[in-house]
Amino acid sequence: MTLLVLLGPTGVGKTQLSLRLAEQLHTCIVSADSRQLYADLKIGTAAPTPEQLQRVKHYLIGTLQLTDYYSAARYEQEVLQLLPTLFTQHETVLLTGGSMLYIDAVCNGIDDIPTVDEETRTLLLHRYQTEGLEPLCAELKLFDPDYYQQVDRKNPKRVIHALEICYMTGKTYTSFRIRQPKPRPFSILKVGLRRDREELYDRINRRVDAMMEEGLLEEARRLYSHRALNALNTVGYKELFNYFEGNWTLPFAVEKIKQNSRIYARKQMTWFKQDEQIRWFHPQEEQTLVQWVKATLP
Repeated sequence: MTLLVLLGPTGVGKTQLSLRLAEQLHTCIVSADSRQLYADLKIGTAAPTPEQLQRVKHYLIGTLQLTDYYSAARYEQEVLQLLPTLFTQHETVLLTGGSMLYIDAVCNGIDDIPTVDEETRTLLLHRYQTEGLEPLCAELKLFDPDYYQQVDRKNPKRVIHALEICYMTGKTYTSFRIRQPKPRPFSILKVGLRRDREELYDRINRRVDAMMEEGLLEEARRLYSHRALNALNTVGYKELFNYFEGNWTLPFAVEKIKQNSRIYARKQMTWFKQDEQIRWFHPQEEQTLVQWVKATLP
């Protein structure tokens, strides 16, 4: 039993190659995209089309509503519950996506951090909505200076979750982050896709233009009333919300989507480069990649 992980930055070409790879291996695809889980975020997340979903059986695509609470820990749990069934049908299962924490959760496990109770979650969310992120960051610096130095302080979900744990337990969030890999009852083989920076950035820019042509503006407009939800704190939507609010022109908002997508791609590559288990290929080396995978699989 082998979990084949196909990963890489946004816009690199994972979707098309994953379909062909799954067909060659006669297997299914489990998505590792934290936003494609939401049924209403189709265009902005480049979710697989109905035709692509017909070609290969997919799991964990469009299973959530915007108001559903979700986390990497829950994703780990759901995938680990799903895999035993899939492994009765396939010797190899393909996991593909670009969500770094979700891939890491399945491959290495997540630390046993306490589940946040509803009262604490509501309290911190209310404070974020009324006070903004800056006071919460200052509080995190006081409660857990080590994590404060590491966390993306522009990411409200990460800051709020760390504070939730501090509030609930009276301990630092850092004290729960052991980072000890957990054993898995299956083999893991990781394949990464990468392109030169200029080539990747050009693909990202063209993909954003294609999304706009496909109706991203209309999709974002339909979702605007839900803009406070965490699911919509997502590149492609939050920029257009600024346009709807009159803060930006539409051309400027589109350029910001491209810029923020490129920044996210850089973060993804920085994260993935730390993993020495990944075997890297250019998407045009598809035949070599497939041959290597088939030769390496047990």
